[in-house]
Amino acid sequence: MFNDQEMMIITIAVIVYFFFLFGFSIWVSRGVKTYDDYNVAGRGVRMFSLILTFVATAIGGSILLGYMTSGYEIGMGQQWANIGIFIFSVVLVLFFAKRIRMLGEKHNMVTLGDFTALRYGEKARLPTVIAVLMAYCSITGMQFVSIATILSFTMDVNFTVGIIIGWVLLTIKTYFGGLKAVVLQDAIHGTVQTVGIFLLFFVVMYYSGGWQNVEQNAREAGDGWMLSISSLPTQEIFVFLLTIGAYQCVRQDLWQRFWAASSEKTMNIGYWISIILSALTGVVVVLIGIMSLHGLNMTIDPTLVYYEVVGEVFPFSLVLIMILALLATVISTADSFFISGASSIVNDIIGPRVKNPSNQKMLFYSRVSVGIVSVIALLLALYIPQLVSLWITGTAMLVSGMLAPIMVGLVWGGVTKIAGLASMWSGLVTSIVWQLLDHPFGLHPVFVGLPLSIIVLFTVTFVTTNRNRDANRSEAL
Repeated sequence: MFNDQEMMIITIAVIVYFFFLFGFSIWVSRGVKTYDDYNVAGRGVRMFSLILTFVATAIGGSILLGYMTSGYEIGMGQQWANIGIFIFSVVLVLFFAKRIRMLGEKHNMVTLGDFTALRYGEKARLPTVIAVLMAYCSITGMQFVSIATILSFTMDVNFTVGIIIGWVLLTIKTYFGGLKAVVLQDAIHGTVQTVGIFLLFFVVMYYSGGWQNVEQNAREAGDGWMLSISSLPTQEIFVFLLTIGAYQCVRQDLWQRFWAASSEKTMNIGYWISIILSALTGVVVVLIGIMSLHGLNMTIDPTLVYYEVVGEVFPFSLVLIMILALLATVISTADSFFISGASSIVNDIIGPRVKNPSNQKMLFYSRVSVGIVSVIALLLALYIPQLVSLWITGTAMLVSGMLAPIMVGLVWGGVTKIAGLASMWSGLVTSIVWQLLDHPFGLHPVFVGLPLSIIVLFTVTFVTTNRNRDANRSEAL
């Protein structure tokens, strides 16, 4: 696609871009003085930065590359991922965000583990950490894959080598600045990626001759089914809803940003705007994939659709900008999940075992935790290099183990501690085993782990509540 001179220019631009990000993180790190600075951005993020960090984190490599590829292959059915994210995001902000914010302020929370420990006791930290790491290391690894894809196509770098390069660069960058640097960089990344994606959409729409022309071409090619969101099998729709969708409610990076916002009003307005903007972005990315096939009439490798489309409609100078926009998209998600996963390790595993934890000591352990997360994410990226599969696998573990005990525990005080713990372990272990067994009976792990977690939560609550009531009666007699 690119000649030698163009590849050289791209290589130089990418290297300069990474050095800029690295230098920026070093500069910001000078102002990172406390544990809260590193993990929750000092709890003072203002509106503009909050909106962009929400969007930059939500729109990662899996959406820009994965959704566009799926749009090219399966059409509008991929919109169910967007629908799921939108529905559960609205549920979260309407019914849970205010309470999450209040509890975080009151108890100085940093992670989901802080909430589960408060609600179900300190033993709840372990299953929470495992579930969070399964999800966030998977998603972080997914960004390594995205970077490898970019380097492989634009610079002819070996794919495995590309994963390792992405791993090294993102680990070093994230190590220094923490969430404070991530949020500030997201103000840049969020702007670049959003403008770039919508610019690409309108240009592709123009060259496609409008949506009516795309529809006509699809029907004439016998692909009219691609224009309907009902084209996906029901089971696949529910996989999207119960993994990528339901995951929104237990996203630790979202909870951390709720706590990082300078006020409840900032949190509420900022998240609403980001929900709408992220949903629109996801929709147009899928549409670009469809239009590349039935508007631009491109016959290409679906995994390379972004690069091929950009090269088709833009001159090289704009292609270069769009490649940097893609990198911004990937990096803004990767470092956010890096920090979130690392927060769980330092806050829920290391922190409770540290005697006299000073800010300097906890800052050191926070950075060590980034390294631990990066190694796990690297192994997952090498093991499961498919973008959307890796995302869904990770979110299934988190949803199966955490969704029921966390969301029910937020609104109902009747859940017993033992029921919460049993629900976490049963859902988490079952989903992991189901994944390792390669989906027996064709069932996705979330279809087994989540229902079991819900059943255990309410059954054990009922049994233990009755036992306590009977014991109290016996003591009274």
